[in-house]
Amino acid sequence: MKNVIKASLIFSIGLASCGGNEISEQSLNESIILLSQTEGKTLGYSTTSGIKILKEGGYAFKDLNKNGTLDPYEDWRLSVEERAKDLASKVTKEQIAGLMLYSSHQSIPANPQGFGAGTYDGKPISESGMPTSSISDQQKKFLEEDNLRHVLITRVESPKVAAEWNNKVQAFVEGLGMGIPANNSSDPRNSPVASTEYNAGAGGQISMWPESLGMAATFDPALVQRFGEVASEEYRALGISTALSPQIDLGTEPRWNRIKGTFGENSRLAAEMARAYVDGFQTSTGAAEISGGWGYHSVNAMVKHWPSGGPEEGGRDGHFAYGKFAVYPGNNFADHLIPFTEGAFKLNGPTGKATAVMPYYTISYGQDKNGEIVANAYSSYLITDLLRGEYGYDGVVCTDWGVTGNEGPKVEVFAGKPWGMESATIAERHFKALMAGVDQFGGNNDKVPVLEAFEMMEKELGPEAARARIEQSAVRLLRNIFNAGLFENPYLDPESTQQKVGNPAFMQEGYEAQLKSVVLLKNENQVLPIKDKKKVFIPQRYLPSTTNWWGIKSEAKWIDPVNLEIASKYFELVSSAEEADLALVFVESPESGTGYDPSDREKGGNGYVPISLQYGPYKAELAREQSIAAGDPVLEPTITNRSYKNKSVETANYQDLKTILDTKKAMVDKPVLVVIKANNPMVMAEFEKEVQGIFFHFGVQDQVIFDLISGKSEPSALLPVQLPASMETVETQLEDTAHDMEVHVDASGNSYDFTFGLNWSGVIQDDRVTKYKKK
Repeated sequence: MKNVIKASLIFSIGLASCGGNEISEQSLNESIILLSQTEGKTLGYSTTSGIKILKEGGYAFKDLNKNGTLDPYEDWRLSVEERAKDLASKVTKEQIAGLMLYSSHQSIPANPQGFGAGTYDGKPISESGMPTSSISDQQKKFLEEDNLRHVLITRVESPKVAAEWNNKVQAFVEGLGMGIPANNSSDPRNSPVASTEYNAGAGGQISMWPESLGMAATFDPALVQRFGEVASEEYRALGISTALSPQIDLGTEPRWNRIKGTFGENSRLAAEMARAYVDGFQTSTGAAEISGGWGYHSVNAMVKHWPSGGPEEGGRDGHFAYGKFAVYPGNNFADHLIPFTEGAFKLNGPTGKATAVMPYYTISYGQDKNGEIVANAYSSYLITDLLRGEYGYDGVVCTDWGVTGNEGPKVEVFAGKPWGMESATIAERHFKALMAGVDQFGGNNDKVPVLEAFEMMEKELGPEAARARIEQSAVRLLRNIFNAGLFENPYLDPESTQQKVGNPAFMQEGYEAQLKSVVLLKNENQVLPIKDKKKVFIPQRYLPSTTNWWGIKSEAKWIDPVNLEIASKYFELVSSAEEADLALVFVESPESGTGYDPSDREKGGNGYVPISLQYGPYKAELAREQSIAAGDPVLEPTITNRSYKNKSVETANYQDLKTILDTKKAMVDKPVLVVIKANNPMVMAEFEKEVQGIFFHFGVQDQVIFDLISGKSEPSALLPVQLPASMETVETQLEDTAHDMEVHVDASGNSYDFTFGLNWSGVIQDDRVTKYKKK
């Protein structure tokens, strides 16, 4: 429904200083009203919420607590700090507990079962007869009973449905308590691919940009800032005002499965990319600005993960108990802070610094100067002493999702992640995190353990000091909601949302960025670009049976690796190597698992196995005899060594290598080009000398590859990470140290090192290489 004038109510109230403030009333739908003021803020409210409009000094204000008086927090003329402090002083402990909650993942509409499941009047959405933009039973409960106001949104049916859902939620909470709006948030959702818990909102009808590592490959902070500007407009049109991004962990451990979400291994590049990203997301300009760079295009950036989750021992990940330790064998802890302290906390734009920080699940082993061996969210040293004390950070600190929950029955089970606090109660974990300096709990919809933690604080500190401490968190949390202008108008026009999110101009910008993110590694005898419509053979790709992030097992099958209809617009596709002028082989980087194998444990081992970056079988002969960190007091009380020395592992996608080599054999002397979708750095020595061309990317649309191969665009990206010469150099590198591997040298003598890349003229030697090349 388009904006229409609901009534011809236009009135003027004389102002001595400015000559009059005209207020006009419009309707978004039958219940949502917009009041526009020529010399004041536009107010949006719902007629169903029961609030009234107050008039003072010729201006209009929302009476959010319905007391008939203009309270300081309702007065948009005051500063954000004044308003936040006033409201924090007025809210109850129960309401502060609600502000500290950050919901579990919410799909719109909710899934009928499994992850993100929800009901509507007790039924799945398909059986309820309700619109898909309805508020689920579970959402109503945590919004009303638990006072929760921070909602994590994943997949949405469409932008329009997301906007309609936002309006219903905002009208619902506007009528509750102090009228505090919902601050909806999202993990990264502009990537071409979504497969894991931490990017479950990706894809859909929104502009598609490179993954963070692909953005790093452009070595162009201006491009990243433009992404932030575009994505923030789309987020706000979806009703999202906080981004759980960027992920600015340093990618110094090449086996870590989240390295694709980083800006690479170089701290200086990562800092510049982090600064550009946050500036793009948080800054509003022109008519969208309210004050100080904040406004209706602004999205609060929650940078993650303090103080870096990158140096995971052996490459395992902290989402699981087997990956709970980050280690620093190279004593490079300070280097991992640089993307935060020199990037996200030192913006070029007027908003100053990222407004929120998320610690990672990991225990930063050996870095807590108070001697505690607890996860980052429980560490008083890392949060209060270092982040808030030494670096003066006064924004929101929010735990990662599920930190306070109970772990599963086995270390490989996806459940709570209370590392270092495994034996404590859920309430005790909340208390510990609050005392460490945390403001908010990710993935917790329930206020009860927070209130129990408040009682513990009152016994520990006394009622007055405890109240002051929780009010301090409330101010930080409310500040971000005020900055985004949500107290004045949290409502959306669904038709405008439909037109803005993923519009053609934004899509084109994202596509052009994808073109700049693909690295050309090899171009033997200038075989590329392929400008004539050659006969091309694209072999099918074998997908093995694997178990994904959610524990769902897939069926093995052969597939077309790309959209052949798109490919046929560039080449004459043939069904065999014999008919072809050249072959295009599409593969993914080696996938050997997560570093833990329950079957090894069942056979009497410790369960820990290598993570391999090569396709062929790998035996970890050079692994550590003794792991740096080990132990789970509940699940692994007797395991003090997580070493996997002399254990072997095989990749699930070994067939990718076989397909490359078989295709080369079948093509004889005709060119073979390989296109690699990389989730991690990888060992290229197994096949590089057998092929004539190699493209390396981190997730792009199919057409991007064909535009590059055909010469419609020229590659310009550079490697943001090293590509190792062997698994031996991977095994002996240090998890916390950048640029410490022997790199692959190809048949042409090119080293696949940080900042290496080719264009049609040869090795790229431009200002980016000069600026960032490792000394």
